[in-house]
Amino acid sequence: MARPNVLVTRMVPQENLDRLREHFEVEVNAEDRPLTRAELLAKVKGRDAILSMLTDTIDGEVLDAAGPQCKVVANFAVGYNNFDVAAATRRGVVLTNTPGVLDDATATLAFTLLLATARRIVEADKYVRDGKWTGWAPLFFIGLDVDGRTLGVAGLGRIGKNVARKGAAFGMKVIYNDVRRDPELEAAIGARFVDKETLLAESDFLTLHVPLLPETRHYIGEKELAAMKPTAVLINAARGPVVDEKALARALKDKVIWGAGLDVFENEPMVEPELLGLDNVIVVPHVASGTTETRLNMGRIAVENITRVLTGEAPTTCVNPEVLKR
Repeated sequence: MARPNVLVTRMVPQENLDRLREHFEVEVNAEDRPLTRAELLAKVKGRDAILSMLTDTIDGEVLDAAGPQCKVVANFAVGYNNFDVAAATRRGVVLTNTPGVLDDATATLAFTLLLATARRIVEADKYVRDGKWTGWAPLFFIGLDVDGRTLGVAGLGRIGKNVARKGAAFGMKVIYNDVRRDPELEAAIGARFVDKETLLAESDFLTLHVPLLPETRHYIGEKELAAMKPTAVLINAARGPVVDEKALARALKDKVIWGAGLDVFENEPMVEPELLGLDNVIVVPHVASGTTETRLNMGRIAVENITRVLTGEAPTTCVNPEVLKR
């Protein structure tokens, strides 16, 4: 009897591939790039499972191209806005993600962007490398203080809470907005729950950790940026479309806010061209989960989910649990 067949749409850590190959036939996209739409539609044909990336749109067309034998699509990501959940549920396909294991790495990256933006690290590094440094000066690369300043956290999920604790460790005053209050965090670090308007008005550093939903698209736009302090810094390590990039570029150019640090973008891998010409924004290529341990753990969860579903068990992390009730 032939072993189940799994498509891995982009290279993942070898340890994860070795584990998959213990039980299944595996084909991997060996090129270091996302599959094109046409390639994805062709390669999913006849697969029992797909290990997908956030860059792969998994919708009804892809699932129909795979065929009725396809039982599970495991995203190598905690986010799953690339999934058409309803389409998969109608077809009885289990969808999974990798929550929890990337919280520390993502929170650390967000706080790294905060510190690097505040202290103008990228600008200063380039200045030295370009051979422009001639010696110390008292008004040289003046940045912002972090200690004692107000950290605003939009979205107090696992990652937002992690960033809030890091801010408190730096002596920052923490305010936050979420769909619900967190009395435990408030008691632990003195965090204060505020409405969105207050969050915008009082934050010296505003870090975004809201999920990408219809109601959070352009959560930060022209109006919100105008409501922030002119000395404020915006950090986005959540999802690109929660920020209106064009509005942010204008706000940074016109000094409506002081700076920004971005790991994610509206139309990845494209970046709003005006942002790239500004010194008061740091841009990095969606690397928040980019540590060795984190990526291995993401792969382990994806592989475990595929293995469990293809052997008749429930996955550990399911995006559409209603499928499991059938």
